[in-house]
Amino acid sequence: MSQTTATTPAVLAPHPDRLFPADPATRTIARTVYQAVADAPVISPHGHVDAAMIAADQPFPDPAALLVTPDHYVLRLLHANGVPLDALGRGDGPADGRAIWRRLAEHWDDFLGTPVRYWFETELHDVFGLDRQPSAANADAQYDHIASALLEPSFRPRALFDAFGIEVLATTDDPTADLAAHAQLAADPGFRGRVLPTFRADAVFDPSRPDWRTVVASIGQAAGIDTGNHDGLLAALRARRRYFIEHGATATDTGVIDAGSTPLPAADRERIHAEALRGDVAAADAVAYRHDMLFRWAEMSVDDGLVMQLHPGVIRNHHTPTLERFGPDTGHDLPAVGAFTEPLRPLLEAFGTAPGFHIVLFTVDETVFSREIGPLAGFYPAVYAGAPWWFIDTPAAIGRYRGAITDSASFTKTSGFIDDTRAYCSIPARHDMARRADAAYLASLVVTHQVSEEDAVRTAQRIVSDIPKATFKL
Repeated sequence: MSQTTATTPAVLAPHPDRLFPADPATRTIARTVYQAVADAPVISPHGHVDAAMIAADQPFPDPAALLVTPDHYVLRLLHANGVPLDALGRGDGPADGRAIWRRLAEHWDDFLGTPVRYWFETELHDVFGLDRQPSAANADAQYDHIASALLEPSFRPRALFDAFGIEVLATTDDPTADLAAHAQLAADPGFRGRVLPTFRADAVFDPSRPDWRTVVASIGQAAGIDTGNHDGLLAALRARRRYFIEHGATATDTGVIDAGSTPLPAADRERIHAEALRGDVAAADAVAYRHDMLFRWAEMSVDDGLVMQLHPGVIRNHHTPTLERFGPDTGHDLPAVGAFTEPLRPLLEAFGTAPGFHIVLFTVDETVFSREIGPLAGFYPAVYAGAPWWFIDTPAAIGRYRGAITDSASFTKTSGFIDDTRAYCSIPARHDMARRADAAYLASLVVTHQVSEEDAVRTAQRIVSDIPKATFKL
């Protein structure tokens, strides 16, 4: 457990020049670039906030339920430092918000130097007005301060949506979702933002999953189409995608273990589908089916225009005992080695130059930015370089990403920043971090006379607005 060495907790005062270069001349330019975008609206085309929470607009239950329990970034670091997940509200019993907040405060120094602490400091100071670092000594007082604030109308979800300056917020949604909350928000004349669904159907790709048959049947039921054969499944998925488009969706999101995309003949697809429905699909056939489904996904995007987001290379639920006890999204999804150039070749040969097709490639293996993603985005009109995210959405990694991708594809073939969060109050802090990191990178180009200061300012403005809107068809 971290220990507080001072009687009075340390001051919480985020520095106005945080993340800017140390060199005075470069820092001055970074300030100018940042100021041009500091108050720009937030475009969040990839996230995991629940639309129903915004639609209902009820007060948040307590500080821990808002800021700690839903954030797997926070959970995994606390767990790594000895805090069991059932002490963080992820067990079967009732969650004690005050006790959870005390655990966070006691372990505050375990977050030192991480982007999680950076986001936390920004949101605690800017959103909740705290002026001291959390500690064991002030944990209860800070909990009471935030809890009191959450009772105010200005801290309800819709008021915060406006206060955060969010223009567009994309959610992540099950393929069978009725999207009632999205429809409610779209029809509400008093709600000025846009909350858009994103079609996420990972479970249908892999017939070796234990829930695959249930998912296939539920998609068929939602679409009113028999999914007992593969053609029926494809038809049901197309129907559900149309339903999402009617409710404002502009993108799909897909997480698979690898980016293999080799298509199968129709007869093989049907055979494997039938075997999977009987529960006796071979491992090699399941892989071949998954690769074919990725190819079909791109085929559907060419037809219906939905942007295809792809993030392979994550080993889900690495610790089986934790999964069995606490479920998914509890901090133990871990990176694997990434690859895109060869695995995606069948898909890109078929669709990489198709008019209107956009595929955004994300990775948790940053070595592929310069080796694969940048060069792919630098040739194929369809390919866009997704922002560093998850394990690499850090200030240092953002700089490395910019250097790697810009060499091959410049700025326009990127995604804009991706906050990828369930932690609602961290959204403005995360976007501000990205704007500062990009300002620092652009300033480095100015002082080395690669771009003008005017170009740097204009590019920063495009990164937070025009580029994500164009990439995600917003």
